Amino acid sequence: MGDGIGMLLLKEKQVRILSALMNREREWRITDLARETSVTYVHISKFVKKCEESGLIESERHGRIKKLVLTDKGEEIVREALNIMEKLGGVDAKQQPQHMQK
Repeated sequence: MGDGIGMLLLKEKQVRILSALMNREREWRITDLARETSVTYVHISKFVKKCEESGLIESERHGRIKKLVLTDKGEEIVREALNIMEKLGGVDAKQQPQHMQK
């Protein structure tokens, strides 16, 4: 996997970022994600760029504002990552965002 997106996906911060994007009822900007996930703007910005290159996130510019949307591929991968983390004991279903709980 090298330095690709696969190495990032099972890290807690990245999973929190992508799982937040699964809430499609909300419009997401990098600043919103930073606030929601307690991850720095710079970290999210770099991660989003890699996710866009991998086809996990799409963005749309509205002037200076960049709105983010998780792709279907991204959603599938996030669900798998959360499932793996839960099996490894790294994610408690109760700690997942409310829109993700069964």
